[in-house]
Amino acid sequence: MQILVTGGAGYIGSHTAKLLARAGYEPIALDNLSTGHRWAVQWGPFVQGDLADFNLLRDMIRDYDIQAIIHFAGNAYVGESMGNPRKYFHNNVVNTLNLLDAMVDTRVKHIIFSSTCATYGVPQEVPIPEHHPQSPVSPYGESKLFVERMLNWYAQSYELRWMALRYFNAAGADPAGEIGEDHDPEPHLIPRAIKAELGEIPFVEIYGSDYPTPDGTAIRDYIHVTDLAEAHYLALANMLDGVQSAALNLGTGKGHSVREVIAAVERASGCHVPVREVERRAGDPPCLVADGRKAKELLGWQPRHSSLDEIMETAWQWHVSQSHVSPRVRTAQANLEAHGGASPRAAAD
Repeated sequence: MQILVTGGAGYIGSHTAKLLARAGYEPIALDNLSTGHRWAVQWGPFVQGDLADFNLLRDMIRDYDIQAIIHFAGNAYVGESMGNPRKYFHNNVVNTLNLLDAMVDTRVKHIIFSSTCATYGVPQEVPIPEHHPQSPVSPYGESKLFVERMLNWYAQSYELRWMALRYFNAAGADPAGEIGEDHDPEPHLIPRAIKAELGEIPFVEIYGSDYPTPDGTAIRDYIHVTDLAEAHYLALANMLDGVQSAALNLGTGKGHSVREVIAAVERASGCHVPVREVERRAGDPPCLVADGRKAKELLGWQPRHSSLDEIMETAWQWHVSQSHVSPRVRTAQANLEAHGGASPRAAAD
């Protein structure tokens, strides 16, 4: 069965394509390479193109006999969306409307949508359940909520079947080391902390140290990218088997603060991470943690690789494999191995 993976050259899309191929599907990656990488498409055909091209979408679905779509393509940075909402509503909403219309014209009935916990806004309860009110505080979250509403109406009018998977914080890398997280510029905490540790950037920013949290920094629910990929595979299998359309949280139910994440990076490497405290970013709630019980009940899914230390180990190994490692880091790594993985921070200071 051929599955169209929009954004298939991106971070989560490429990890999902790998799992789909191993499960017997043929993932067809569509990506404009604005943020994705051609080298990340290793498990099926690649088409370079844009969701804005309606004729391309319709022809591609027909030519490859696409049976279902997993839709990752779009922009995904809260901070950027606050300064450039036009970009987010055009790419995330208008282009997705193109995709849905192409599905209607070609009679493709199944879609899995990459949504986000940003649709909830500032949570009224934590962990956040799926029935929580959706009141986004950023254009990014608003654009994803708009698409969720489109899916609901298209389902009623055109017999579309859908699942909207609301991610919390994707992190980590392929344990086999074949693919990983690589953005330019890199906005995410874990890879930025690793880059600061490797000397590729001077420091990692802590955006806000005055949140109402135990250590004053924002708390997020981190989920390993391979666990996310598995959730998409299970969502696809269940949807094709007749499971009803649904919106599902994907998270661990456990939150970690920015300072805890930085400490975990230091444990993985044995090096000290240089940091700089700066003002809060607009659109960032203090705490986002998932209630993930519905995904477990409906799909039989639960995260298996999402302990903070496993996330950090895979992320660290990926970034080191892609980087020129400094003598300071090599010394710290040797100390880490000599102490059985328990090197003190001072070993690299």
